[in-house]
Amino acid sequence: MRDMDALRKEFENFTINEEACVDGACSSDEAADLKDYPSYTEALYAKLVAPHVSGIYVSRWDIKDIAMEAGESMAIHPRKRMFEMLMKYATSRETMSAVLDALKNHMEEKIAIYDELMRDFPASEVVFAPKIEKARKTIALFPVILDEYFPEGGFEEEADV
Repeated sequence: MRDMDALRKEFENFTINEEACVDGACSSDEAADLKDYPSYTEALYAKLVAPHVSGIYVSRWDIKDIAMEAGESMAIHPRKRMFEMLMKYATSRETMSAVLDALKNHMEEKIAIYDELMRDFPASEVVFAPKIEKARKTIALFPVILDEYFPEGGFEEEADV
């Protein structure tokens, strides 16, 4: 009984540290450069599929639907493996654009759900508003991703410069 009282007192005295990293919202999460990763697949996985970065959880079924919308069919595997398979499909600017468009549509659907929840339950805004903000930042990265990994005109133009 004494242990329970001590635990209760400890819990009552617990305060959240301002420096704590809640929901992955640390300042270090904000500016991870895509070039800091060994491969673009790992970089994109870290930026697009990690919910604490993108604001949206992308399940295996979501990846399957995104692939289908982009023009690729795939079986269910572990999430990371499915994302790797999706990136193997996205080997050109056109296919990557289709994948990013499908991902954007998926994220916009989730944002609409979050917006509806915030309207119906105003107190939930503290939970969903940061997720929406992260999702919008992630969507804003899509043109950067296309330009960084699939430059307009291909890599031949860079050789001429």
